[in-house]
Amino acid sequence: MIKSFFLFFFLAVFLVCCSGLEHSQQEKVRQKNTQVESIYRNHADKTYTIDTPAHRIREAYPWESDTLSKFPRITKEYFRCKGSSTHPPRIKENDPAVYVHDCDGLVKHSLPIRNGKEFIYPILLDLLNHIQNTTHHRVVITCGHRCPAHNTYADGSTFNISSKHMIGAEVDFYVEGMENSPMAIVDLIMTYYKEHVLYKGQKDYEKFLRLEGHLTNVVTPPWYNKEILIKLYQKGEGRDFDNKHLYPYISLQVRYDRDLPEKVTYSWDKAFKGFLRY
Repeated sequence: MIKSFFLFFFLAVFLVCCSGLEHSQQEKVRQKNTQVESIYRNHADKTYTIDTPAHRIREAYPWESDTLSKFPRITKEYFRCKGSSTHPPRIKENDPAVYVHDCDGLVKHSLPIRNGKEFIYPILLDLLNHIQNTTHHRVVITCGHRCPAHNTYADGSTFNISSKHMIGAEVDFYVEGMENSPMAIVDLIMTYYKEHVLYKGQKDYEKFLRLEGHLTNVVTPPWYNKEILIKLYQKGEGRDFDNKHLYPYISLQVRYDRDLPEKVTYSWDKAFKGFLRY
């Protein structure tokens, strides 16, 4: 037993010595092959001290600021085209021999471009945020911008050919929790024009008229002032591939651009050439 112990002990010492010898030999070879290159500096060279980074509070994103409700601020990003290449082809209205294909959506094209930037008429954003901040209910945009391909796919009716959705001047929406109270939202929009400092005292904006005696696709005569037109779609009206829900919904169309100033009208050039294709 003692002989076995001493044998194991001497074997362990031998292996450790061999390992140390091998490491020492490797170190000698490394030092022999190491090449040192001197670094030359001018006598006046100085090193700069790096200041300790100061902690600062992150600035709010656009959708986080300027909001009075618990929901994020509505920006133009909510208006992205809802087209998708995953949507199946559908038969064209009144022509069963023709199939209509959807666009590839936001990954293939931009929002309408104005002055080199993506653009949605600001009054639409202002009104939707006002509704959300006042009601404290989420505004659900069912249809914002439509490129011409998605506009045809979503609604191939003749009435929709010149839709202002294609130029960023129209939006369809409803309000969560108030889905069946669209008139309350219409009244809120009218009140906005009576109370907002930009419009107060201007009769062309404060006073809303009814669009009666005109060809529309809704039973309820729309309301309009100088800047916008309000359409109320009841249950079963105006259903398309973007508005497949069961609730009444409201459509806002821009009639007048305060910034230019000029009337806002659909044109083929604005619709088909007014956005970027990727």
